[in-house]
Amino acid sequence: MITSTHISTASEIEITAWFESIAARFSSDEQAAIKTALNYVSQYYDRQCLSTGEPVMQHILGAASILVTLKVDTDTLIAGILHVLPNYLDECVFQLENDFNPTVVHLVEGVARMGRIGHIKTLGVKGDVAKQISQVETLRKMLLAMAEDIRVVIIMLASRAQTMRHVVSIDISGRMDIALKTMDIFAPLANRLGLWQIKWELEDLSFRILDPTQYKKIARLLEETRVSREQYITSVVAELKNALLQAGIRAVVNGRPKHIYSIHKKMKRKNLDFNQIYDARAVRILVEDVSDCYAALGIVHSLWMPIPKEFDDYIAKPKSNGYRSLHTAVAGLEGKVVEIQIRTHEMHRYSELGVAAHWRYKEGSTRDARYEEKIAWLRQILEWKDDVSGGDELAEHFKTALFEDSVYVLTPQGNVVALPKGATPLDFAYHVHTDLGHRCRGAKVDGTMVALNYQLQNAQKVEILPAKSGGPSRDWLNDALGYLKSARARTKVRQWFNHQAFKTTLAQGRSMVEKVLQRYGATAMSLDKLAAQFDFSRTNDFFVAVARGEISQRMLETALTGRNLPPATQPDSWVEKKTTTRSVSQHACNDIYISGVGGLLTVLAKCCKPVPPDPIVGFVTRHGRGISIHRQNCLNMPQLLQKNSDRKVDAVWGTISDRAFSVDVEVRAHDRQWLLRDISEILSRESVNATAMNTQTSRGMTNIQLTLEVKEIKQLSRVLILVQELAGVTVARRKNQ
Repeated sequence: MITSTHISTASEIEITAWFESIAARFSSDEQAAIKTALNYVSQYYDRQCLSTGEPVMQHILGAASILVTLKVDTDTLIAGILHVLPNYLDECVFQLENDFNPTVVHLVEGVARMGRIGHIKTLGVKGDVAKQISQVETLRKMLLAMAEDIRVVIIMLASRAQTMRHVVSIDISGRMDIALKTMDIFAPLANRLGLWQIKWELEDLSFRILDPTQYKKIARLLEETRVSREQYITSVVAELKNALLQAGIRAVVNGRPKHIYSIHKKMKRKNLDFNQIYDARAVRILVEDVSDCYAALGIVHSLWMPIPKEFDDYIAKPKSNGYRSLHTAVAGLEGKVVEIQIRTHEMHRYSELGVAAHWRYKEGSTRDARYEEKIAWLRQILEWKDDVSGGDELAEHFKTALFEDSVYVLTPQGNVVALPKGATPLDFAYHVHTDLGHRCRGAKVDGTMVALNYQLQNAQKVEILPAKSGGPSRDWLNDALGYLKSARARTKVRQWFNHQAFKTTLAQGRSMVEKVLQRYGATAMSLDKLAAQFDFSRTNDFFVAVARGEISQRMLETALTGRNLPPATQPDSWVEKKTTTRSVSQHACNDIYISGVGGLLTVLAKCCKPVPPDPIVGFVTRHGRGISIHRQNCLNMPQLLQKNSDRKVDAVWGTISDRAFSVDVEVRAHDRQWLLRDISEILSRESVNATAMNTQTSRGMTNIQLTLEVKEIKQLSRVLILVQELAGVTVARRKNQ
């Protein structure tokens, strides 16, 4: 019996019953340590309740039971019993150090540190789906980074599962938020670590709260309790094992009934009805080699009738990510459909830990090779834990620093920001906004003022104190002073100083031009027109060219006095004269006739980028650059011809050679996975090269700017029609129309 003067009668009975149910799994020394922990916490937990209304002792015993089923070591189980203690005991760590070993204290500290996520937002920026997904993914990574010992995460998951068991049975305020955070954060963590039973339970309990109607609908369609489905799978596995053994095939056979939320996701993802779900009951067979895979398949089909069109051979024809396995569906015992997967042990390791990792496929996560390597290592450790006899050896594996390359901190609003390890408040400021970084003059971390080169730690809340105006210090670029860790922030600081230099150059060029204008009494002259004479569309670029000496004072004087300029009344003869002294540029097109004459220097206008057979018109440029060819409906032509109508010339396409023309295209679509891949496949199929691409996503919409090389307008039209037909695309058109 477990006795203590601090335990009420009800708690004593409850604790004793629980202890007796798990005692056989542990040695006498381990039992004594567990009893000590139970007696220790009873004085603090008795008659206490969590914010959900669940009695603390009930919660602890429930979470501890889950840890026992996970076959954790004794230190982890004891830490699970103690993990709520920091909420009720001041100087908790100091007191625990006197009664428990350092590993237990370390684990309790880790759980308390992770408990700070209660105030963290999981939904990111409201209405922006992409940012929501990014914020949740960053938070998951932060939790693993905070847990220097992965057993801390296991305790948190067990505690969360017990919380969901309680919350699903009562109606309390905040239960939707609890379920949502469980679905977004904790279930995916369990999935990534391969803790399937916890993952399934967390998802089903959350789904039951978030969408009770759909949950009950699927539950009714299953017409079975989970217990009966598990018993059915056990029977199928037993029969398969016996048949494979008789055939001399060494195999590992296991199975699981598909849980309700997983069925819901598959129905939604593939737009299927319930009667089209063939893997509500699934069994996996692992064998030694490929020949055994096909031999096992023959045995399965000899036992039960295969379902037509439900066989996939991913061994002969692997998936694009390298996944290999045999999939078949059969009418198993009692005529119930069962999906059976057959693969070698090597194929299974690849599917669980390699590029084809099952967790990333299920979550739809984007590739992050380094992160996936770390997850694979953690899962490997968790698989080893049953085979490692020494607790100290296991602890060393668990405490391996796998997430040392990043630090995760919080904004004042509770959003999570990922920064490189060793990042400072300045790195944080530049990550939030460039201007905030430039104006940063101080910072608070967890409410305390710190130096700007202070190295941030996981889960700290950072607040930047900016000046109203100003810029960065050159000291920030000094590596020895340690102000900036991230390359992005350093680039922003350099850009600021480069921009200051540009502004100085710009002012110098403007001053030089204004002095020349004053000297010739032409201060009223339009600077835009003067810049245009030198083929600059922006006056700032013109001023910079003057300051850098690319346009000399002599050239400015010539432009102002009109000396050496060709007569404005003879554009054709001037162009013809000039074309004999210049070589054709790489953008020139000699397959265009000007006023009935071919062979003149012509350049396709960049503003509208004409493509045969667009109706075209020519515009005589200055300084020997020939004739610029525009589309007749070019938006810039009316402005060009307003005061230069005499420079317009007729132009038509000649015999077009086999060459490509650049065209600007705009695509707008709802943001979704694989959108760019689908567009790229169309371009590849239609033999169209994309020379430039710019993508911007905002409020769930993606805007894509493309520069394509096409041979004719028909080819472009065909591409735009195909892109327009893609799922989610709302606009696919040629720009400048």
